[in-house]
Amino acid sequence: MTQIYTEQGTVIPVTVIQAGPCHVLQLRTPERDGYSAVQLGYEDKPRRLARRSEQGHVGPLKSKRSRKLSAAGVELTPKADCEPKRFVREIRDADGLELGQELTVKVFEEVKRVDVTGTSKGRGYAGVMKRHNFSGQRATHGVKKVHRHGGSTGMSAAPSRVFKGKRMAGQYGNARVTTRNLEVVAIDEENSLLLIRGAVPGPNGGFVEIRETNKY
Repeated sequence: MTQIYTEQGTVIPVTVIQAGPCHVLQLRTPERDGYSAVQLGYEDKPRRLARRSEQGHVGPLKSKRSRKLSAAGVELTPKADCEPKRFVREIRDADGLELGQELTVKVFEEVKRVDVTGTSKGRGYAGVMKRHNFSGQRATHGVKKVHRHGGSTGMSAAPSRVFKGKRMAGQYGNARVTTRNLEVVAIDEENSLLLIRGAVPGPNGGFVEIRETNKY
């Protein structure tokens, strides 16, 4: 995150995201896959580190199976013919794209607000004060070494159990989070940078998905 100044001198806190270039790896069709979507890949992965399945996902492989299929007259699935990617995601209902096409940050040129989805920072096993903002128990007057505990969780004789969904200690963070309706402040096409007002989920250097919002 950083901040920029407007012509009027107003400070705007922004998150700088490197949005692209992304390659179209696959096109899902209702006839073949049962739904319509486009599969995008971001950031090249060295072929020496990519699994064979990842290499075959973006380009043809010389294998016995492919030779047998070709000899039998079976038409092989077209490939994007690019490098393997580190981050691959599918976007539903994206029309007008071609296999192997390169998408840049320019696609957000006319977009004013976006939704950003990412994996939030993992905070491990956290207590109720950190995880649910509990106020904790008193510092004195009978409270002995349980100041940050959650207190009683059960019910009385009826129903004599703990309800599902009770807020307790447990895994905090490391979950899929979407921050909606964020303003697009500026676009840097030369460096493929997208400046979005406010914070987005995840740590610095994390991968995120950016979509045009439908909250207008």
